[in-house]
Amino acid sequence: MLGLVKLIVGLLILSALWVLLYRFVNPPITATMMADVMAGRGAEREWMGLDEIDRDMVRAAVGGEDSKYCAHSGFDWDAITDAARRNASGGRIRGGSTISQQTAKNVFLWQGGGYVRKGMEAWFTFLIEQLWGKRRIMEVYLNVAETGIGTYGVNAGSHRYFGHDASAMTRTEAARMAAVLPLPKGRDAIAPRGFTRRYGNSIAGRIGTVARDGLDNCVYAGTAAPRDRTPPPSKGPVTLPGSDVETSTPPPPPPREVIDQLPAASETLPEAPPEEPVGDELAPAEQPSQAEPAAEPEQPDNGL
Repeated sequence: MLGLVKLIVGLLILSALWVLLYRFVNPPITATMMADVMAGRGAEREWMGLDEIDRDMVRAAVGGEDSKYCAHSGFDWDAITDAARRNASGGRIRGGSTISQQTAKNVFLWQGGGYVRKGMEAWFTFLIEQLWGKRRIMEVYLNVAETGIGTYGVNAGSHRYFGHDASAMTRTEAARMAAVLPLPKGRDAIAPRGFTRRYGNSIAGRIGTVARDGLDNCVYAGTAAPRDRTPPPSKGPVTLPGSDVETSTPPPPPPREVIDQLPAASETLPEAPPEEPVGDELAPAEQPSQAEPAAEPEQPDNGL
């Protein structure tokens, strides 16, 4: 019995040291990346520091994935309770994971459900909230989250879909990238259709709400917030290693002053209707439209 206690204590200490190391060292690879490499899909990633990532991308992640990011300590208990209630009624399983929980899972664990993994996820979520803080969590999340088949991080995703890096994205581009995050292998940010398009339009509107209400302020606390940047022209098609996918070259985006003229958002981020089947979301790649009609705000549930 004493030996088992020592083993558990040792594992807890090692996990804390592992998390502390990644506060200063960028995670070199994750279990999900290794799975893609072993499957022959490759794992393209181009790390970009948070100071260089366009703030609209941060706001899109908060608006689309976790509107209470700066208010909770890693767990959104209201969302978890709501997800448990809906799951108990049957139908599609939905989750209430925060950005912190998704980061813990993506960096230290594996994809898929199960009580064992969820328990470990809760432990690692607690550790990164205590040892990293909100700024580092967001930076790591935006660099390890899957943004396409064999593509990781918003910088590699921006190259894949828009032909330029993530340092200067339009609101439309940031919103479409955030719309891909819940189902990266089944969605495409280039000329999306169905739910993905409507969800992206909704997130584009929420970016203004996040900015107005300061819902991303914890990410930039104590630092000089990045200035708005003018998106660079497209660099042309990008072909990813281990993939036959070649992106199309989008037309130059409209000026930011045009993009920023969005309708006033409501005081709170409204809920979206239930997510639709993936089959209605995919369409052949074509030139993306930079100016899209506003859609009613939607917000799907975060995946497990």
